[in-house]
Amino acid sequence: MIFFEDLEIGAETDFGSYEVTREEVIEFAQKYDPQPFHLSDEAAARTHFGRLAASGWHTCAMTMAVIARYVVADEQAGLGSPGVDELRWLKPVYPGDTLTVRGQIIEKTPSRSKPEIGSFRTQTTVTNQDDVAVMRFTSIVLMRRRPASS
Repeated sequence: MIFFEDLEIGAETDFGSYEVTREEVIEFAQKYDPQPFHLSDEAAARTHFGRLAASGWHTCAMTMAVIARYVVADEQAGLGSPGVDELRWLKPVYPGDTLTVRGQIIEKTPSRSKPEIGSFRTQTTVTNQDDVAVMRFTSIVLMRRRPASS
C-alpha cells in the first residue's frame, strides 16, 4: 500500500490512456450536456469546433476513469478529493482521440487537525495522441498516513 509518506514533491505519474469514441461522446452529451455541437456533426460543423466534440465535463469523466483505475491498481491509501483548482479546457476533444493523463506532485501537507491523513496537490495534464494538451487542472487529494508500528 502506498501512503502519504511515500509521496515525493516533483514525482511524475503516467496514469494511462483513454480512447474517445463517437458513441460515448453522444451518449454522455444526451445525458449530461445536450448542446448541439456535442450531439450532431451538422450542428458542430457550424461552430468553431468544426466537427462533433466531446463535452469538457466528459473529458473530466474520462480523465477520472483513467486516474481511478490507476489508483486502485496501485493500491494507494487515497481518501478522495475536496476539489480541483484552475480547471482549463485548452483544446477540443474529438471522437477518435486518445487521451493520456499525467500528473506531477507539486505540494504535500500533513493535516494539522487529523494526524492520520495528509493532502497533496497534483498538476494534471491531459494530452491527445499528438501530445497536445487538451485539459489541465490542479487536484487536491486526501491520503492516509502510514500507521504507526505496533
